[in-house]
Amino acid sequence: MSDIILTAYDGAILGPIAKLLGFIMNIIYTFMVDVIGVGNISITIIVFTIIIYTLMFPITYKQQKFSKLTQKMQPELQKVQKKYQGKRDAVSVQALQDETSAIYQKYGVSAAGSCGFMLINMPILFALYRVFYNVPAYLGGVKAQFTDLVNGIMSTSGYQDIMTNLVQELKINTVRVDFSVTDKSALANYVTDALYAMNSSGWDMLKEKFSGLTDLITSTQSNLNDINQFLGMNISDSPLSIVRSGLSNGTYLLVILALLVPLTSYLTQILNMKLMPQAAGGDDSMASQMKMMNRILPLFSLFFCFSIPVGLGVYWIISAVVRIVQQIGLNKHFEKINLDDMIKANQEKAKKKREKLGVTGSQMNSAARVNAKKLQKPAISEKEREAILERAQSFRNHAKAGSMSEKANLVKKFNEKNTK
Repeated sequence: MSDIILTAYDGAILGPIAKLLGFIMNIIYTFMVDVIGVGNISITIIVFTIIIYTLMFPITYKQQKFSKLTQKMQPELQKVQKKYQGKRDAVSVQALQDETSAIYQKYGVSAAGSCGFMLINMPILFALYRVFYNVPAYLGGVKAQFTDLVNGIMSTSGYQDIMTNLVQELKINTVRVDFSVTDKSALANYVTDALYAMNSSGWDMLKEKFSGLTDLITSTQSNLNDINQFLGMNISDSPLSIVRSGLSNGTYLLVILALLVPLTSYLTQILNMKLMPQAAGGDDSMASQMKMMNRILPLFSLFFCFSIPVGLGVYWIISAVVRIVQQIGLNKHFEKINLDDMIKANQEKAKKKREKLGVTGSQMNSAARVNAKKLQKPAISEKEREAILERAQSFRNHAKAGSMSEKANLVKKFNEKNTK
């Protein structure tokens, strides 16, 4: 991949993730071309999605197990929250935390158990956004489709100015291109990126600007359409742009197919959310946040899929379908499992982890009691306060000559004399 890394997204966080995902996709694409004889990016995305979510299944399983246990322990959590409702003093806050922590320990789960899936899935989604916008930078087999045309363009006099004007006229801003550089390898990558980002009108303009390469441009465009095609749509185009061009060209079937991408994404997200186990109602803030997310995420996918590449929409739909299949299996699995046995198993795991750290359950309970005693220690009485002051006064009266106590007494007497 070293020869195509120049134009890959170079963000500090998403950049490495995008390169890793692109590397995996490149392996899948190459395998499908060499072994099966199918070179289609949309099929590659579908296979890639299934593999990714299969690898992420252990995290999904843990999340679902957490949701099931949350349903069982919710009444206890609500009881504790009600017990300390409205109390903001240090003792009550600490007691609320200790009792809540004790409930989680009782069931052998972590309070952050539901966050793992989202923390992993969201970076993947945003990194794929970068990959699908600039596929040739990550898939060597796709980049190879442009080699002959790129060489032909670069052998044309003044091609840098022509390509610069084309990019500006077509308003190609989804990829970074700079035709002022002198490195030929970098220039070849930039020409490839610009060609991949062009729409049909852009290819027509390319034929006008490079009239001597018309046949090569036509064949490259045809090959690219086969690679990028998904139900007649280009996976690099957004449904919104397809709808606009379809309405102007009268290709209404494409308009319907483009509209089905975000709509299908929305429906699959809704079905996926309905199949997932929901936390019991109550005042628990985490449960409320999860319910809010369950409402917002499907709507987010509906509007988001209008403006992103079709390829990313395909990934989103297939990922939801895979999760639905997994969820149906998980629901049947958890119906057969005794939650009490699951809780005991979790407790044993938590106990072993504490033992590895050298902390026993009795030590944790003792520490909690000590903290509670410290917080609940009452203030000293007036009688005790007077006794302390008397001892301090006696100590000052018997201070040694030249000591700090004697000097403090002299200062005190001087102040008392002057204030009379």
